[in-house]
Amino acid sequence: VHRVFSGNKDKTWMHTPEALAKHYISYNVKFLGNTEVEAPKGTEVVKDAVRKLKFQRHIKKSEGQKIPKVELQISIYGVKILDPKTKDVQHNCQLHRISFCADDKTDKRIFTFICKDSESNKHLCYVFDSEKCAEEITLTIGQAFDLAYKKFLESGGKDVETRKQIGSLQKRIQELETENSELKQQLQNLEEQLMIAHMPPAGSISMKPQSTDIFDMIPFSPVTPLVPTLASNGCPPPPPTTLPPDISKDLFGAEPFDPFTCGAADFPPDIQSQLDEMQVSPHPSSPSALRIPEPQRGCSISGTLLVRA
Repeated sequence: VHRVFSGNKDKTWMHTPEALAKHYISYNVKFLGNTEVEAPKGTEVVKDAVRKLKFQRHIKKSEGQKIPKVELQISIYGVKILDPKTKDVQHNCQLHRISFCADDKTDKRIFTFICKDSESNKHLCYVFDSEKCAEEITLTIGQAFDLAYKKFLESGGKDVETRKQIGSLQKRIQELETENSELKQQLQNLEEQLMIAHMPPAGSISMKPQSTDIFDMIPFSPVTPLVPTLASNGCPPPPPTTLPPDISKDLFGAEPFDPFTCGAADFPPDIQSQLDEMQVSPHPSSPSALRIPEPQRGCSISGTLLVRA
């Protein structure tokens, strides 16, 4: 760590080791802001950052904005920048990330330090304005470095590394908690969508699927009328070509013979002449016969022939 301090390096520190190791030293200052720098150290680098932030602050002051006041808490663990009223931490600069610290020789009110940002890994220069304590604040930060380095040597180089590991683990835990909460929200949204999809509309009647047999076919019911299904082209199937046989016709297509309903003219000539002869004269072999009056042609026979034995 490169440090530039005002006065003699062998100067006695202003605070007790316990004040910085177990507690912190507090200062109230004005915060001009921070800006990115190209190098982690150097007097010229700091001077350029101070000029840049002073110019930006001069413009804001002309617009009516005042320089904000902050509280610095300096310890062997770093420098915290807080709101003096609410005590909210605005910036937490860990000591092992601070690479340069100095106060301005031309302006006794200005002091700065360069810190590497933990998220962006960029080097940022922080500039402060203190009317009376600029040099004292710089020396206090230097004393914190000295005590932290001694503690690092006493712990065999494990103390700082342990703090780095704890910090990275805490950050990882926070990321996992955020990811877990997001996944829970997505799961809840999916469950709500599934419930809406399976919920039947109001007033609807749930229809049970029709049962089928082992061949996945609807069982045959003689009561159910057969409805012709549409063909693949959307047209109804053609009617069956075979018609049921007409019961009014015989095998040869002719109407059956009925002697009681047909007239005399319906018989063929030879059969008709024989019938006429039978009606005119009885058969010689018959001992006696009852003569039946000849029916008129075209009428049906209404009498009955009786033969005496």
